[in-house]
Amino acid sequence: MLGTGGSPFGVAVTPDGRYGFVAVAGGSVIDVLRMAKTASGRPVLVRSIPVAGEPLGETITPDGKYLLAADGNGAVVISVARAESGAASVVLGTLAAPGGSGNGQGALSASAIEVATSRDGRYAFVTLEYDQRAAVFNLAGALSRGFGSADYVGSIPLGQAAVGLAVSPDGRWLYATSEGAVPAQHPVGITASPGGSGPALSAAQAARAGIVPNEPPGTLTLIDLGRAETDPAHSVVATVDAGCQPVRVITAANGTQVWVTARASDDVLCFAAARLITDPSHALVAVVRVGEAPVGLTAVRDGTLIVVADSNRFSAQGAHADLTVINVADALDGRPALVGDIPAGLFPRDMTAAPNGTVLVSNFNSSQVEAVDTATIP
Repeated sequence: MLGTGGSPFGVAVTPDGRYGFVAVAGGSVIDVLRMAKTASGRPVLVRSIPVAGEPLGETITPDGKYLLAADGNGAVVISVARAESGAASVVLGTLAAPGGSGNGQGALSASAIEVATSRDGRYAFVTLEYDQRAAVFNLAGALSRGFGSADYVGSIPLGQAAVGLAVSPDGRWLYATSEGAVPAQHPVGITASPGGSGPALSAAQAARAGIVPNEPPGTLTLIDLGRAETDPAHSVVATVDAGCQPVRVITAANGTQVWVTARASDDVLCFAAARLITDPSHALVAVVRVGEAPVGLTAVRDGTLIVVADSNRFSAQGAHADLTVINVADALDGRPALVGDIPAGLFPRDMTAAPNGTVLVSNFNSSQVEAVDTATIP
């Protein structure tokens, strides 16, 4: 555990695994960690970068050059090389979406929460949690001509409390989660047999599929990433039910699997990526019950294990926060899939895996970043 000066939110690691970055919400800083293993095996805090606003979710462009942190109604863009060396002018600029939220919070909702980039690093996507959309930005244009209103391309329509984002390894697809559906989404319901055909779910089947009685399901949205770069308003390909309050999404197994944490139903759901395109109503292939209010997740050990942050963010009676480890093969075969639990701080929120298998976890309420050596998981 490494203490931070505030509540850590987003975490990101450079492609070479040498440095990590932690967005400290409320502290208006991004902490820089040296990840190279020391005798203790712990990351070391080397400096903090002041930023305007409140940085939340983070990502690094695939070429390792730029760090983006969701902030305000867009994202702050940072030079990774300058951040690593401690040079001046680390913050290169800010991407900002125009327009109001329609939720009574004024002209700008300032609800940016998660961020992703295209595989070529030319475009950035930011979920605006209170606006039911993800903003699209021309990152390459901003870097070449200077940051301004021309950076904003448009928005992808999503559901209520749009949060999670993930890009497929081949760069063709963008996945987004929304905690609640809206009528305009028309989500496709899942069937009685995950991965197969069948009638509408019974109450028992719905429970097994992560649907809680009297709790409306949230959604997972499949987006054509190429179209999102030019015509984001018409880039949605499919939207499916995804348990209750889905908040994070990742891909695994070379992009053939899409994993989602459903916070309100204490489940992790796995969708077959190909079926989301061809047969979305039968795309759900596994549901694993984990701990209380799961949020962040990441795939490790060549995708054979999924590590999940059981946040317990609402302090449920008798529950506690930890990290649950899922055996993917067992989950897909319908067998008991929980390998075990790893201790966590208070409200583990986001996580990311370094190339060497070390996982960083932001423990939001205990102001700690946690490092886990997944190579030693039995």
